[in-house]
Amino acid sequence: MMKHLFTLVLLAALIFACTHDPLFNPLDYQLETRLQELSPGGDINYFRLPDSDDFNSIPQGVGNRLTPEKVALGKMLFYETGLGEDAKYQNGKDTYSCSTCHVPSAGFMPGRLQGIADGGVGFGLNGESRSMMNGYDESELDVQGARALSLLNVAYVTNTTWSGQFGANFVNEGTEYAWTDIREVNHMGLDGLEAQNIEGTIIHRMRLSRGLLDTLGYLPMFDAAFPEFPESERYNRVTTSLALSAYLRTLLANEAPFQRWLKGEQDAMDEQVKTGALLFFGKAGCYRCHKGASLNSVEFHAIGVRDLYQTGGFNTGPDDIRNFGRGGFTGKEEDMRKFKVPGIYNMADSPFYFHGSSKHSLHDVVEYFNKGIPENPDVPASQISSFFHPLNLTDEEVQDLAEFLKKGLHDPNLQRYVPSSVLSGNCFPNNDPLSRAHLGCE
Repeated sequence: MMKHLFTLVLLAALIFACTHDPLFNPLDYQLETRLQELSPGGDINYFRLPDSDDFNSIPQGVGNRLTPEKVALGKMLFYETGLGEDAKYQNGKDTYSCSTCHVPSAGFMPGRLQGIADGGVGFGLNGESRSMMNGYDESELDVQGARALSLLNVAYVTNTTWSGQFGANFVNEGTEYAWTDIREVNHMGLDGLEAQNIEGTIIHRMRLSRGLLDTLGYLPMFDAAFPEFPESERYNRVTTSLALSAYLRTLLANEAPFQRWLKGEQDAMDEQVKTGALLFFGKAGCYRCHKGASLNSVEFHAIGVRDLYQTGGFNTGPDDIRNFGRGGFTGKEEDMRKFKVPGIYNMADSPFYFHGSSKHSLHDVVEYFNKGIPENPDVPASQISSFFHPLNLTDEEVQDLAEFLKKGLHDPNLQRYVPSSVLSGNCFPNNDPLSRAHLGCE
Protein backbone atom coordinates (compact mmCIF):
# COMPACT_ATOMS: atom_id res chain seq x y z
CA MET A 1 0.00 0.00 0.00
CA MET A 2 2.78 2.42 0.99
CA LYS A 3 4.65 1.55 -2.22
CA HIS A 4 1.62 2.50 -4.41
CA LEU A 5 1.11 5.69 -2.39
CA PHE A 6 4.77 6.65 -2.92
CA THR A 7 4.41 6.05 -6.69
CA LEU A 8 1.34 8.28 -6.87
CA VAL A 9 3.06 11.03 -4.92
CA LEU A 10 6.11 10.81 -7.21
CA LEU A 11 3.95 11.01 -10.35
CA ALA A 12 2.09 14.00 -8.98
CA ALA A 13 5.39 15.71 -8.18
CA LEU A 14 6.69 15.08 -11.66
CA ILE A 15 3.50 16.42 -13.28
CA PHE A 16 3.60 19.50 -11.04
CA ALA A 17 7.28 20.07 -11.86
CA CYS A 18 6.69 19.74 -15.60
CA THR A 19 3.71 22.07 -15.68
CA HIS A 20 5.65 24.65 -13.68
CA ASP A 21 8.91 24.22 -15.55
CA PRO A 22 9.50 27.44 -17.51
CA LEU A 23 10.82 25.31 -20.39
CA PHE A 24 7.65 23.23 -20.56
CA ASN A 25 4.93 24.53 -22.87
CA PRO A 26 1.63 22.62 -23.01
CA LEU A 27 1.08 23.92 -26.57
CA ASP A 28 4.20 22.12 -27.76
CA TYR A 29 2.99 18.89 -26.17
CA GLN A 30 -0.50 19.26 -27.62
CA LEU A 31 0.78 20.07 -31.11
CA GLU A 32 3.28 17.22 -31.11
CA THR A 33 0.62 14.80 -29.91
CA ARG A 34 -1.81 15.93 -32.59
CA LEU A 35 0.79 15.61 -35.36
CA GLN A 36 1.63 12.12 -34.14
CA GLU A 37 -2.05 11.24 -34.43
CA LEU A 38 -2.20 12.51 -38.01
CA SER A 39 1.06 10.93 -39.12
CA PRO A 40 0.64 7.49 -40.73
CA GLY A 41 3.57 6.19 -38.70
CA GLY A 42 3.02 8.25 -35.56
CA ASP A 43 6.15 10.31 -36.22
CA ILE A 44 6.06 14.11 -36.59
CA ASN A 45 8.95 13.88 -39.06
CA TYR A 46 6.24 12.96 -41.56
CA PHE A 47 5.62 16.72 -41.79
CA ARG A 48 9.29 17.68 -42.24
CA LEU A 49 10.61 18.91 -45.55
CA PRO A 50 14.06 17.62 -46.56
CA ASP A 51 17.10 19.80 -47.08
CA SER A 52 17.31 21.18 -50.60
CA ASP A 53 20.51 19.26 -51.36
CA ASP A 54 19.27 15.98 -49.90
CA PHE A 55 18.39 14.60 -53.31
CA ASN A 56 17.68 11.10 -52.00
CA SER A 57 14.86 12.45 -49.83
CA ILE A 58 13.26 14.79 -52.39
CA PRO A 59 10.52 13.23 -54.55
CA GLN A 60 11.89 12.80 -58.08
CA GLY A 61 10.09 12.57 -61.39
CA VAL A 62 10.03 9.57 -63.70
CA GLY A 63 13.26 9.52 -65.70
CA ASN A 64 14.62 12.64 -64.02
CA ARG A 65 17.12 11.69 -61.34
CA LEU A 66 18.25 14.75 -59.42
CA THR A 67 21.90 15.74 -59.83
CA PRO A 68 23.80 18.89 -58.83
CA GLU A 69 24.59 19.62 -62.50
CA LYS A 70 20.96 19.36 -63.55
CA VAL A 71 19.79 21.57 -60.68
CA ALA A 72 22.48 24.16 -61.44
CA LEU A 73 21.42 24.34 -65.08
CA GLY A 74 17.74 24.59 -64.22
CA LYS A 75 18.49 27.36 -61.76
CA MET A 76 20.03 29.44 -64.53
CA LEU A 77 17.41 28.70 -67.17
CA PHE A 78 14.53 29.56 -64.85
CA TYR A 79 15.73 33.18 -64.66
CA GLU A 80 17.17 33.49 -68.16
CA THR A 81 15.35 36.25 -70.05
CA GLY A 82 17.53 35.53 -73.09
CA LEU A 83 15.27 32.56 -73.89
CA GLY A 84 12.36 34.89 -74.70
CA GLU A 85 13.20 35.01 -78.40
CA ASP A 86 9.80 33.91 -79.67
CA ALA A 87 7.91 36.90 -78.31
CA LYS A 88 4.94 38.15 -80.29
CA TYR A 89 6.68 41.42 -81.18
CA GLN A 90 10.24 42.68 -81.32
CA ASN A 91 9.89 44.88 -78.22
CA GLY A 92 8.87 41.83 -76.22
CA LYS A 93 11.93 39.75 -77.09
CA ASP A 94 14.30 38.84 -74.25
CA THR A 95 12.08 40.62 -71.69
CA TYR A 96 10.63 37.73 -69.65
CA SER A 97 11.57 34.46 -67.99
CA CYS A 98 9.92 31.67 -66.00
CA SER A 99 10.49 33.81 -62.91
CA THR A 100 8.43 36.64 -64.39
CA CYS A 101 5.28 34.84 -63.23
CA HIS A 102 6.91 32.95 -60.36
CA VAL A 103 8.71 35.70 -58.47
CA PRO A 104 10.85 34.38 -55.58
CA SER A 105 10.11 37.36 -53.33
CA ALA A 106 6.40 36.79 -53.98
CA GLY A 107 6.60 33.19 -52.79
CA PHE A 108 7.32 31.99 -56.35
CA MET A 109 3.92 33.36 -57.43
CA PRO A 110 3.01 36.44 -59.46
CA GLY A 111 3.34 39.68 -57.55
CA ARG A 112 -0.01 40.80 -58.98
CA LEU A 113 -3.35 39.05 -59.37
CA GLN A 114 -2.23 37.49 -62.69
CA GLY A 115 1.20 36.95 -64.17
CA ILE A 116 2.11 38.56 -67.51
CA ALA A 117 5.07 37.12 -69.41
CA ASP A 118 5.37 38.19 -73.07
CA GLY A 119 3.58 41.49 -73.51
CA GLY A 120 4.23 42.69 -69.98
CA VAL A 121 6.26 45.65 -68.81
CA GLY A 122 7.51 46.79 -65.42
CA PHE A 123 8.13 45.13 -62.09
CA GLY A 124 7.79 47.47 -59.10
CA LEU A 125 9.10 46.09 -55.82
CA ASN A 126 7.62 42.61 -55.96
CA GLY A 127 6.19 42.21 -59.44
CA GLU A 128 3.05 44.13 -58.51
CA SER A 129 3.56 46.91 -61.07
CA ARG A 130 3.68 44.77 -64.20
CA SER A 131 1.18 45.90 -66.84
CA MET A 132 0.48 45.60 -70.58
CA MET A 133 3.28 46.65 -72.94
CA ASN A 134 2.59 49.24 -75.63
CA GLY A 135 1.86 47.65 -78.99
CA TYR A 136 0.23 44.52 -77.56
CA ASP A 137 -3.49 43.85 -77.70
CA GLU A 138 -4.97 42.17 -74.63
CA SER A 139 -5.64 39.03 -76.68
CA GLU A 140 -1.92 38.82 -77.54
CA LEU A 141 -0.65 38.78 -73.95
CA ASP A 142 0.93 35.62 -72.58
CA VAL A 143 -1.27 35.26 -69.51
CA GLN A 144 -3.15 32.44 -67.83
CA GLY A 145 -6.85 32.34 -67.04
CA ALA A 146 -6.13 31.24 -63.47
CA ARG A 147 -3.62 32.56 -60.98
CA ALA A 148 -0.21 30.88 -61.24
CA LEU A 149 0.41 28.45 -58.39
CA SER A 150 3.39 28.70 -56.06
CA LEU A 151 6.37 26.54 -56.99
CA LEU A 152 7.45 25.99 -53.39
CA ASN A 153 7.40 22.32 -52.39
CA VAL A 154 6.16 21.40 -55.87
CA ALA A 155 8.28 18.24 -55.70
CA TYR A 156 5.31 16.77 -53.83
CA VAL A 157 2.87 17.57 -56.66
CA THR A 158 2.52 14.58 -58.96
CA ASN A 159 0.03 16.16 -61.39
CA THR A 160 0.35 19.88 -62.00
CA THR A 161 -1.84 22.95 -62.60
CA TRP A 162 -5.15 23.67 -60.89
CA SER A 163 -6.76 20.94 -62.99
CA GLY A 164 -3.97 18.39 -62.53
CA GLN A 165 -3.87 17.98 -66.31
CA PHE A 166 -0.13 17.33 -66.66
CA GLY A 167 1.50 14.04 -65.77
CA ALA A 168 0.84 10.55 -67.08
CA ASN A 169 0.62 8.81 -63.74
CA PHE A 170 -1.20 8.90 -60.39
CA VAL A 171 -4.58 10.67 -60.68
CA ASN A 172 -4.30 10.88 -64.47
CA GLU A 173 -4.26 7.15 -65.00
CA GLY A 174 -7.41 6.47 -67.00
CA THR A 175 -7.64 9.97 -68.49
CA GLU A 176 -5.77 9.11 -71.68
CA TYR A 177 -8.83 10.06 -73.74
CA ALA A 178 -8.22 13.70 -72.69
CA TRP A 179 -4.52 13.78 -73.64
CA THR A 180 -5.01 16.02 -76.63
CA ASP A 181 -3.74 19.45 -77.61
CA ILE A 182 -1.33 20.70 -74.93
CA ARG A 183 -1.86 17.50 -72.91
CA GLU A 184 -0.41 15.28 -75.66
CA VAL A 185 2.89 15.57 -73.81
CA ASN A 186 1.47 13.16 -71.21
CA HIS A 187 1.99 10.34 -73.71
CA MET A 188 5.71 10.60 -72.93
CA GLY A 189 4.95 8.96 -69.58
CA LEU A 190 6.46 11.74 -67.47
CA ASP A 191 5.22 13.14 -64.17
CA GLY A 192 3.51 16.51 -63.91
CA LEU A 193 6.43 18.91 -63.58
CA GLU A 194 8.49 17.39 -66.35
CA ALA A 195 5.51 17.18 -68.72
CA GLN A 196 4.23 20.67 -67.99
CA ASN A 197 7.63 22.32 -68.44
CA ILE A 198 8.04 20.85 -71.92
CA GLU A 199 4.73 22.34 -73.00
CA GLY A 200 5.28 25.47 -70.93
CA THR A 201 8.34 26.56 -72.88
CA ILE A 202 6.20 26.53 -76.02
CA ILE A 203 3.19 28.28 -74.50
CA HIS A 204 5.41 30.94 -72.97
CA ARG A 205 7.20 31.62 -76.26
CA MET A 206 10.70 30.51 -75.32
CA ARG A 207 13.23 29.45 -77.93
CA LEU A 208 15.36 26.44 -77.10
CA SER A 209 17.44 25.78 -80.19
CA ARG A 210 21.01 24.59 -79.96
CA GLY A 211 22.10 27.76 -81.73
CA LEU A 212 20.52 30.09 -79.17
CA LEU A 213 21.72 28.02 -76.22
CA ASP A 214 25.21 28.11 -77.71
CA THR A 215 25.05 31.87 -78.20
CA LEU A 216 23.96 32.34 -74.59
CA GLY A 217 26.78 30.05 -73.38
CA TYR A 218 24.76 27.15 -71.96
CA LEU A 219 26.07 24.19 -73.98
CA PRO A 220 28.77 23.24 -71.41
CA MET A 221 26.16 23.20 -68.65
CA PHE A 222 23.90 20.94 -70.77
CA ASP A 223 26.89 18.70 -71.43
CA ALA A 224 27.56 18.39 -67.71
CA ALA A 225 23.89 17.80 -66.85
CA PHE A 226 23.07 15.30 -69.62
CA PRO A 227 26.20 13.34 -70.58
CA GLU A 228 24.05 10.25 -71.21
CA PHE A 229 22.11 12.02 -73.99
CA PRO A 230 23.55 11.90 -77.52
CA GLU A 231 24.59 15.39 -78.61
CA SER A 232 21.87 15.39 -81.23
CA GLU A 233 19.26 15.05 -78.43
CA ARG A 234 20.95 17.08 -75.68
CA TYR A 235 19.93 20.69 -76.32
CA ASN A 236 16.16 20.97 -76.58
CA ARG A 237 12.86 21.41 -74.74
CA VAL A 238 12.95 17.96 -73.17
CA THR A 239 16.34 18.36 -71.52
CA THR A 240 15.47 21.95 -70.62
CA SER A 241 12.33 20.69 -68.88
CA LEU A 242 14.28 18.03 -67.00
CA ALA A 243 16.73 20.67 -65.76
CA LEU A 244 14.01 23.17 -64.84
CA SER A 245 12.04 20.47 -63.05
CA ALA A 246 15.10 19.29 -61.14
CA TYR A 247 15.69 22.83 -59.90
CA LEU A 248 12.04 23.33 -59.00
CA ARG A 249 12.06 20.13 -56.94
CA THR A 250 14.69 21.70 -54.68
CA LEU A 251 12.51 24.76 -53.90
CA LEU A 252 11.57 23.73 -50.38
CA ALA A 253 10.32 26.06 -47.65
CA ASN A 254 12.37 24.15 -45.08
CA GLU A 255 13.40 27.24 -43.10
CA ALA A 256 9.85 28.23 -42.14
CA PRO A 257 9.25 28.48 -38.35
CA PHE A 258 6.95 25.44 -38.39
CA GLN A 259 9.70 23.41 -40.07
CA ARG A 260 12.22 24.65 -37.52
CA TRP A 261 9.81 23.70 -34.72
CA LEU A 262 9.53 20.21 -36.19
CA LYS A 263 13.32 19.97 -35.93
CA GLY A 264 13.23 20.76 -32.23
CA GLU A 265 13.41 24.59 -32.10
CA GLN A 266 10.42 25.06 -29.82
CA ASP A 267 10.87 28.82 -29.70
CA ALA A 268 10.68 29.12 -33.52
CA MET A 269 6.93 29.78 -33.18
CA ASP A 270 5.31 32.05 -30.60
CA GLU A 271 2.21 31.20 -28.55
CA GLN A 272 -0.28 32.63 -31.02
CA VAL A 273 1.27 30.83 -33.99
CA LYS A 274 1.30 27.53 -32.08
CA THR A 275 -2.34 28.05 -31.16
CA GLY A 276 -3.07 28.65 -34.82
CA ALA A 277 -1.22 25.46 -35.72
CA LEU A 278 -3.40 23.50 -33.33
CA LEU A 279 -6.46 24.96 -35.02
CA PHE A 280 -5.05 24.10 -38.46
CA PHE A 281 -4.47 20.48 -37.50
CA GLY A 282 -7.59 20.31 -35.35
CA LYS A 283 -10.82 22.25 -35.07
CA ALA A 284 -10.53 24.16 -38.37
CA GLY A 285 -9.99 20.91 -40.29
CA CYS A 286 -7.42 22.36 -42.73
CA TYR A 287 -5.39 19.15 -42.44
CA ARG A 288 -8.09 17.20 -44.28
CA CYS A 289 -6.93 18.71 -47.58
CA HIS A 290 -3.49 20.13 -46.75
CA LYS A 291 -1.47 17.03 -46.00
CA GLY A 292 2.03 15.73 -45.49
CA ALA A 293 5.28 17.66 -45.48
CA SER A 294 4.17 20.07 -48.20
CA LEU A 295 0.69 20.69 -46.75
CA ASN A 296 -0.94 20.24 -50.14
CA SER A 297 -2.49 17.33 -52.01
CA VAL A 298 -3.43 16.24 -55.50
CA GLU A 299 -7.11 16.25 -54.61
CA PHE A 300 -9.78 18.43 -56.17
CA HIS A 301 -12.47 20.42 -54.40
CA ALA A 302 -15.00 23.09 -55.27
CA ILE A 303 -15.26 25.86 -52.70
CA GLY A 304 -17.19 28.33 -54.82
CA VAL A 305 -14.65 31.15 -55.21
CA ARG A 306 -14.78 33.65 -58.06
CA ASP A 307 -12.89 33.16 -61.31
CA LEU A 308 -10.09 35.36 -62.58
CA TYR A 309 -12.21 37.09 -65.21
CA GLN A 310 -14.50 38.23 -62.38
CA THR A 311 -11.64 39.86 -60.51
CA GLY A 312 -9.92 41.77 -63.32
CA GLY A 313 -7.71 39.29 -65.16
CA PHE A 314 -6.52 39.96 -68.72
CA ASN A 315 -7.53 37.84 -71.71
CA THR A 316 -10.02 35.58 -69.92
CA GLY A 317 -13.78 35.32 -69.69
CA PRO A 318 -16.71 33.21 -68.54
CA ASP A 319 -16.01 30.47 -71.11
CA ASP A 320 -12.32 30.08 -70.23
CA ILE A 321 -11.74 26.36 -69.76
CA ARG A 322 -9.66 27.08 -66.66
CA ASN A 323 -12.79 28.26 -64.84
CA PHE A 324 -13.94 24.65 -64.76
CA GLY A 325 -10.89 23.26 -62.96
CA ARG A 326 -10.52 19.50 -63.10
CA GLY A 327 -13.68 19.23 -65.19
CA GLY A 328 -12.17 21.42 -67.88
CA PHE A 329 -9.59 18.67 -68.37
CA THR A 330 -11.57 15.46 -67.82
CA GLY A 331 -14.88 16.71 -69.23
CA LYS A 332 -16.68 14.87 -66.43
CA GLU A 333 -19.63 16.59 -64.81
CA GLU A 334 -18.57 15.45 -61.34
CA ASP A 335 -15.21 17.22 -61.79
CA MET A 336 -16.59 20.59 -62.86
CA ARG A 337 -15.46 23.62 -60.81
CA LYS A 338 -13.14 21.50 -58.68
CA PHE A 339 -9.56 22.69 -58.25
CA LYS A 340 -6.40 21.06 -56.96
CA VAL A 341 -5.50 21.74 -53.34
CA PRO A 342 -2.64 24.28 -53.52
CA GLY A 343 0.49 24.52 -51.40
CA ILE A 344 0.23 27.16 -48.68
CA TYR A 345 3.80 27.88 -47.60
CA ASN A 346 4.80 31.56 -48.07
CA MET A 347 1.28 32.61 -49.00
CA ALA A 348 1.97 35.81 -47.08
CA ASP A 349 4.39 36.95 -49.79
CA SER A 350 1.74 37.91 -52.35
CA PRO A 351 -1.73 39.25 -51.45
CA PHE A 352 -3.84 37.29 -53.96
CA TYR A 353 -5.51 34.02 -53.06
CA PHE A 354 -7.43 31.21 -54.79
CA HIS A 355 -7.41 30.48 -58.53
CA GLY A 356 -9.25 33.72 -59.24
CA SER A 357 -7.26 35.99 -56.90
CA SER A 358 -10.52 36.87 -55.18
CA LYS A 359 -9.13 37.34 -51.65
CA HIS A 360 -6.35 39.72 -50.68
CA SER A 361 -5.34 38.77 -47.15
CA LEU A 362 -4.88 35.54 -45.23
CA HIS A 363 -7.38 36.80 -42.68
CA ASP A 364 -9.95 37.06 -45.50
CA VAL A 365 -9.08 33.54 -46.62
CA VAL A 366 -9.68 32.13 -43.15
CA GLU A 367 -12.90 34.14 -42.81
CA TYR A 368 -14.11 32.74 -46.13
CA PHE A 369 -13.61 29.17 -44.92
CA ASN A 370 -15.04 30.00 -41.52
CA LYS A 371 -18.29 31.36 -42.99
CA GLY A 372 -18.52 28.49 -45.47
CA ILE A 373 -20.66 30.43 -47.95
CA PRO A 374 -19.74 30.16 -51.68
CA GLU A 375 -19.23 33.53 -53.41
CA ASN A 376 -19.52 32.46 -57.05
CA PRO A 377 -23.12 31.88 -58.22
CA ASP A 378 -21.82 29.98 -61.26
CA VAL A 379 -20.73 27.08 -59.05
CA PRO A 380 -23.64 24.65 -58.44
CA ALA A 381 -24.29 23.77 -54.80
CA SER A 382 -24.07 20.10 -55.78
CA GLN A 383 -20.38 20.55 -56.59
CA ILE A 384 -19.34 22.20 -53.33
CA SER A 385 -16.95 20.10 -51.25
CA SER A 386 -18.31 18.45 -48.13
CA PHE A 387 -15.33 19.99 -46.32
CA PHE A 388 -16.57 23.50 -47.12
CA HIS A 389 -19.02 24.48 -44.40
CA PRO A 390 -19.13 26.93 -41.47
CA LEU A 391 -16.28 26.21 -39.05
CA ASN A 392 -17.67 28.15 -36.11
CA LEU A 393 -14.33 29.67 -35.21
CA THR A 394 -14.32 32.66 -32.88
CA ASP A 395 -12.82 35.96 -34.00
CA GLU A 396 -9.76 35.19 -31.89
CA GLU A 397 -9.40 31.74 -33.44
CA VAL A 398 -9.66 33.21 -36.94
CA GLN A 399 -6.83 35.57 -36.08
CA ASP A 400 -4.71 32.81 -34.55
CA LEU A 401 -5.15 30.56 -37.58
CA ALA A 402 -4.28 33.41 -39.94
CA GLU A 403 -1.11 34.06 -37.91
CA PHE A 404 -0.02 30.45 -38.34
CA LEU A 405 -0.50 30.73 -42.10
CA LYS A 406 1.24 34.11 -42.19
CA LYS A 407 4.19 33.46 -39.89
CA GLY A 408 4.47 29.75 -39.12
CA LEU A 409 4.51 28.74 -42.78
CA HIS A 410 6.74 31.56 -44.02
CA ASP A 411 10.29 30.79 -45.11
CA PRO A 412 12.10 34.15 -44.91
CA ASN A 413 15.12 33.18 -46.99
CA LEU A 414 13.94 32.28 -50.50
CA GLN A 415 16.71 34.41 -51.99
CA ARG A 416 19.00 31.42 -51.49
CA TYR A 417 17.36 29.86 -54.53
CA VAL A 418 18.19 32.79 -56.83
CA PRO A 419 21.40 33.07 -58.89
CA SER A 420 23.47 36.25 -58.79
CA SER A 421 23.41 36.47 -62.59
CA VAL A 422 22.49 34.55 -65.75
CA LEU A 423 24.80 33.76 -68.63
CA SER A 424 23.23 36.26 -71.02
CA GLY A 425 24.02 39.04 -68.57
CA ASN A 426 20.41 40.19 -68.91
CA CYS A 427 18.35 41.64 -66.10
CA PHE A 428 15.94 39.16 -64.48
CA PRO A 429 13.20 38.22 -63.75
CA ASN A 430 12.24 40.78 -66.41
CA ASN A 431 14.39 42.63 -68.91
CA ASP A 432 12.15 45.29 -70.46
CA PRO A 433 13.38 48.90 -70.00
CA LEU A 434 10.92 49.75 -67.23
CA SER A 435 11.67 46.53 -65.32
CA ARG A 436 15.41 47.18 -65.62
CA ALA A 437 14.87 50.59 -64.05
CA HIS A 438 12.69 49.13 -61.28
CA LEU A 439 15.22 46.36 -60.60
CA GLY A 440 18.26 48.61 -60.67
CA CYS A 441 19.80 46.89 -63.69
CA GLU A 442 20.49 50.13 -65.56
